[in-house]
Amino acid sequence: MTLLNLNQYGPHFQIKAISSLLTHKEFLINIHDIISEEYFDNQAHKWIIKEILRYYDKYHTTPSMDILKVEVKKIDNEVLQLSVKEQLREAYQASEEDLEYVQEEFSLFCKNQQLKKALLSSVDLLKAGDFDGIKHLVTSALKAGNDKNVGHEYNKDIETRFREDARTTIATPWDKINDLLQGGLGNGDFGLIFGNPGGGKSWSLVALGGCAVKMGYNVIHYTLELGEAYVGRRYDAFFSQIPVDRILQNREKVEDIVPQLPGELIIKEFPTGRATMSTLESHIAKVEDSGVKPDLIIIDYVDLLATRKKTADRKGEIDDIYTSTKGLARELDIPVWSVSQVNRAGAKDNIVEGDKAAGSYDKIMITDVCISLSRQRKDKVEGTGRFHIMKNRYGMDGLTFGVKADTSTGHFEVSNDLYNEDEDVSDNTPTPQTNSFSGIDKFDRSELRNKFFELNS
Repeated sequence: MTLLNLNQYGPHFQIKAISSLLTHKEFLINIHDIISEEYFDNQAHKWIIKEILRYYDKYHTTPSMDILKVEVKKIDNEVLQLSVKEQLREAYQASEEDLEYVQEEFSLFCKNQQLKKALLSSVDLLKAGDFDGIKHLVTSALKAGNDKNVGHEYNKDIETRFREDARTTIATPWDKINDLLQGGLGNGDFGLIFGNPGGGKSWSLVALGGCAVKMGYNVIHYTLELGEAYVGRRYDAFFSQIPVDRILQNREKVEDIVPQLPGELIIKEFPTGRATMSTLESHIAKVEDSGVKPDLIIIDYVDLLATRKKTADRKGEIDDIYTSTKGLARELDIPVWSVSQVNRAGAKDNIVEGDKAAGSYDKIMITDVCISLSRQRKDKVEGTGRFHIMKNRYGMDGLTFGVKADTSTGHFEVSNDLYNEDEDVSDNTPTPQTNSFSGIDKFDRSELRNKFFELNS
């Protein structure tokens, strides 16, 4: 059945659905994650559904008729109470002949009702000219009721966990980071690089995007600060290894390199504070319609996105933006990299820890991988710095590595050894790395683990 008629699942269907929920526990178990009382049209039905879900969440079964009789007596509104009694009577007296059909159609019912709700909610957005918001509502509605996956069945899916492709990743340009992340940032992961202003955060995103393109992945790079052409010149510098301030004089070399790149790169600018997550989703859909499926999303930087969730403090808005970004990564099932600022205290630290995140520590809680890039004035002169693994869902964190940073071409080389804060920064010279994960020289994990525990004891 198609969704040609938004009224096709009327009162008769809904009372049959309630009857199924009350008499068939298996049905309730199967649709528990997608059902909502908001999908039902009258208040009596809403009350019954809400009570069924409340009881199931607490006792993991359907409420009996006797239990419902007790709960109905607690309803203060006499009109609602009478209506609930009548609807329950109808539900328990409903024939069994249509219940199988109702159960088969229920996911379409959820989608239909969510679509009706979205269209009603779109009226105000239409008046405001928020077409991205309308598209987001409708797209979300069309996805309602689709997830029938019960999840990873641990006892049965052993082979899935041990497959080499069980976690799909896109490698970073830095072998040691890849090793710690078990290959790189994975599909559905949200990675974040913290740093002080002018410390090379945006260049690190260029390095991540450029590395992916060189490996044949399609990348969308969103810029909320710099213009598209300027970000493009940074990529020119990365691919050609010609300093960005000399790119305009070396057009021919760039033109020789770019056609040979195996992956696609799309750079899109949105004004600071104007783009929302819906804006990005709409643009991604447009890119996909053009025939390019993105493998990696880069946002420079996520704090500059806008949110419809207006709160009394900016922290709540930032938390919403970060949650939405993580949701984008999960929904598209691809990695998302972004950067963020450290606070004033963190900008002075030789190694930036998690408590120095500007705005909200919750940023780190939401992400899967957090790396800080610390570079003091001396570092900028000498081309040095430090990568500190603040958070890592896939391995050890709390580790710091020396970095050689060329912020004229976007090339960062990471040291093979753990950084020793007692040593002079300039003496911690890294060994050049490759852009491929396949050629990694594995470091001694036992030694590294021992050093890790020493540092954190």
